[in-house]
Parts: sequence; C-alpha cells; structure tokens
Amino acid sequence: MFSTTPFYFSSIRKYIILFGTLFNNIYISRTNKDGKTTVVERVPITYGPKEKMLTRVTQDPNIDRQTATYPLPMMAFEMTGFDYDGSRKLQTVNRVAVVDPDRDANNKYQYVPVPYNIGFRLSILVKNAEDGNKIVEQILPYFTPDWTTSVHLIPEMNVTMDIPVILNRVDIEDVYEGSFKERRSLIWTLDFTMKGYIYGPVKTKKVIKFSNTEFFIVKGENITADNTIPVAAFIQIQPGLTANGQPTSNAALSIPVADIVATDDFGYVTTITERDYGQQ
Repeated sequence: MFSTTPFYFSSIRKYIILFGTLFNNIYISRTNKDGKTTVVERVPITYGPKEKMLTRVTQDPNIDRQTATYPLPMMAFEMTGFDYDGSRKLQTVNRVAVVDPDRDANNKYQYVPVPYNIGFRLSILVKNAEDGNKIVEQILPYFTPDWTTSVHLIPEMNVTMDIPVILNRVDIEDVYEGSFKERRSLIWTLDFTMKGYIYGPVKTKKVIKFSNTEFFIVKGENITADNTIPVAAFIQIQPGLTANGQPTSNAALSIPVADIVATDDFGYVTTITERDYGQQ
C-alpha cells in the first residue's frame, strides 16, 4: 500500500533545529550600582522538558556551600505534538517536478505535502524576575503573533517553504517550595505552533519526447463503408535541437530525438499531416 522504498527527508529534525535556532542568540547584561554594564552573558538553550532541566540545576547535594552556583538563566524547548491542518490542504493530485541531474532521460516528481501544525514549548528558567523580563522582552516583539522563516526543506527537489511560527500563549510560574536552602526559580512558558509540512517519497518518470494528436472527421457523409471515421489530420510534436546546442523548430536541422536530454534547451518541432477527402 505504501512506498516499498524507504525515504527520509529529516523534515521533523529540521523543524526542531529551526525552532531552537530562533532563540539561540539571546544575551542579557549585568550592571553595577552606577548603571554601567559589567558583563554580557549568553543564555544557553537545550532540548528537553523544563522538569528535567530544573532537576539538573537543583540536584547538587552541597548547594549550601559558599562556592555553589546556580546555572541560571537558561532555556529549554520541546516538541509537544502534531495536528493535521485541513485548512492548508492542497490538491492531492498536484505535484512538483524537476529534472534529475543524475539521469538525463528522467524527471523527478513529488506530490504536494501534507500540512501539519507542530506544537513547541519554550521554557525560560531564571532565578530572579529581572532576568526573566530581559529575556522575554527580546522575544515578544518579533511575534505579531507569528514569525516566518524560509526553510530549504527538500534540497533534491529544490523545495523552499515559508514556515510561520505562531506564539499562542505566555505563562509565568514561581517555583519556591521546600527549605530555605532551596533556591527560588521563576519559569516562563511560551507555547508556539509551527505551520509545517510533511512530504512523501520522490519518484522518477521518463521525459515525454513525443506528443501525437489525431483529428477525425465527424460529419456523417464522411464515414466510410465499414463505418469507420477517417483521420482528417495527424499532428506530432517532438523536441528539436541543432548540433551546436541551439533550439530549433525545423526537423531537418535537428539531431536525433534519442540524443536530446531533459536538461537541453530544445525547441519544438511540429509536423502536421492532413488528408484531403474532397468535397462531398
């Protein structure tokens, strides 16, 4: 029923990388009492649920020692699910075709992709409210409510799509439980929807080099004795290319059709053969 040949375009992986890349260059600055910037630090980002990241930074058994550090702020993101988006569905029978550079006589084609909404969640973990404000204010202005990025999804088919990322919701949580030795954690949670596409396999098909069309006489008086309808005209269209690589519509100047490949800049040779049945 499905394709017997395995195919994989790393589409989901590309979407995950795209989402993480949107937030991998966020910096916050530290100032002294005079308001001068003393240090600028990059906010690290990693893939994983916020619970795992929070456990990672709080599992030090000697958190009360003088040299203990709390590695915040940091960000974590995860993919939360897929939903089919029927509002973006394209005609199922439509397809994209390109010339196969490895096989001159073939074209590669692929049917239109299936639209899916991919959910993502970005968690921002900070130890004070000001750090969270600095990070969130560097994100929110770019989403109105979406940010669109062009992504080269299927290189072999030269497919580039505009992928919107929509900001749906922003929540903040203050985690402050347990003993006084435990540090306070502020968690900002931003939920997003990415308008992505999932593609099917790439197939090959030979290039059509001949187009034959027959025109028939349909008047009753022109039907032959054996009740067959005679052919009035026969039209054949084929590629035309001169020996020096120039397109032509003259069959006498063209090289053999078998020597013309899909990547050539060929013209079209039209041959019309008519039959004269006389006046009835």
